[in-house]
Amino acid sequence: MFSLVVPTFNERANIGPLIGRIEAVLKQQPFEFEIILADDNSPDETWRLAQEIAKEDSRLHVIRREGARRLATAVVDGWKAAKGKILGVMDADLQHPPEILPDLLGPILKRRADIVIGSRHTSGGGVGEWNLRRRFISWGAATIAFLVLPQILRVVQDPMSGFFLMNRSVIDSALLKPRGYKILLEILAKGNYRRIVEVQYVFEERKNGKSKLGLKQYLEFIIHVEMLASKARVHSHL
Repeated sequence: MFSLVVPTFNERANIGPLIGRIEAVLKQQPFEFEIILADDNSPDETWRLAQEIAKEDSRLHVIRREGARRLATAVVDGWKAAKGKILGVMDADLQHPPEILPDLLGPILKRRADIVIGSRHTSGGGVGEWNLRRRFISWGAATIAFLVLPQILRVVQDPMSGFFLMNRSVIDSALLKPRGYKILLEILAKGNYRRIVEVQYVFEERKNGKSKLGLKQYLEFIIHVEMLASKARVHSHL
């Protein structure tokens, strides 16, 4: 069983097309799968639309999180409810192409990787038509993470990716307490793994809805990185 978690907040316009694309790809694979949509009580009632779709689709499960609005914790709640031995996460805004899911699954199914990351920064990957400001912010976040957590990130080219898969065993014994929106950093810092594979993809432009990233999210990201670094420093002195 493969369990794919999709965290959402005000993504009503994207949910139908996204679920259709995911299922079109995964139905061709020789295994069972489920899609878990973890919604932070969206004012546009993304959760309600998803519940209507789920009535006709037994593979779709909806979690409505009232009073919670953090992407990373939505992902963790989704994984807690998941049945799969392989876990994954992707955004709901159609910027992560579902069509590369088989490429991400391949290394895990062939036992060549514990974590497979959809990477914008390996050869062949990219970020589409990002403007200069967004490119600078993304580069700055990655640079901060690498400078503060070099021992964790030296072998990962896209530690900011929100599109990745892993064996459940990677987090079975990990106490995950992510902040903000970058759950992969938490996995890399606390997970139980040996092999990481990165698969290139091109980050697509959002066509519907608005980006949720703002000053608050970047401040939480910096706090999260420092928390992970503090734990790493403590462990290094034990």
